[in-house]
Amino acid sequence: MKKDIVQGRHKLIYITMCDTKVLSQVGESVISRCAECRCIFIWHNNFIMSFSTGQFIEFKNFAEELEFTSHSFPFPDGQERIVMRTPVNDLQLTFTTEQWENFHAAMDQAVYMQEVYSLMERE
Repeated sequence: MKKDIVQGRHKLIYITMCDTKVLSQVGESVISRCAECRCIFIWHNNFIMSFSTGQFIEFKNFAEELEFTSHSFPFPDGQERIVMRTPVNDLQLTFTTEQWENFHAAMDQAVYMQEVYSLMERE
């Protein structure tokens, strides 16, 4: 849902989120789903991504194909991070080894919980 907010001379668009239920939370990765619109949200640190169910599965499969060792390099702070490209050329996501493992574990758990909720909704 979008709302216009005026701050001084600037008009901002404020987007309210769905009322979501958490499917999984591992480390800094939280994955939730709206029961009404069925949107799936990945919350990780300072970004939120939203997907349809099919898009989420495609994204999960894409992420599974990326190997940390072949797509990572040391950052200026000395930590090794994987860089995940996005469809927006100027936007990449980065994860440390632990964050990457947690990210995958959260997605695996979310898929499992979606199946559980689907079974419950059929009854």
